[in-house]
Amino acid sequence: MTVDFTGTWAYRSLVNSPDLTLPFNDLAFGAGTLELTEPAACDIGGTLGGPGWSLVLSGTATPGEPPRLRWQGRGTIGGELWVYDYLGYLVPHWENGVGQTDTIVGSIVRSVPHSDGQAEAGVTATFFAVRA
Repeated sequence: MTVDFTGTWAYRSLVNSPDLTLPFNDLAFGAGTLELTEPAACDIGGTLGGPGWSLVLSGTATPGEPPRLRWQGRGTIGGELWVYDYLGYLVPHWENGVGQTDTIVGSIVRSVPHSDGQAEAGVTATFFAVRA
C-alpha cells in the first residue's frame, strides 16, 4: 500500500503516564504543525514546529500494513540543539467509520538533552497527527 504523506498535519504529543488522576491537560508534551514532504520515493522531509520552535525533519516512509514513518527532527531553539526521533504508523480506516481522516500515531524519544539538563535525553512520549 502506497500512501502520500505530503501535506499539513495537526500534531499533538502526550507524556506517557499511567496515573489516571492527572488532569488531561497536565499530559501535554507538545503541539504544532507538521509539514511533511516526500523529496524522493520512501524519503520523508519537512518541518515540525510552533511558536518559538521548529525542527527540520529527515527520515523514511515504509510501505506495509500499516505504513510506517520514521524520522528525526533537529533544530536550534534558544541557542540549544534539539534532537527528537519519531516512529509512527498510519491508522487503518474503519469500514464503518464516519468522517475519519488520515491519522498517524506513534512514539517519540528525546535523543539529546536540552534546557540546561531540565529536558533529559531518553524521555519518551506518544504522539498523534491528524491530516489538516
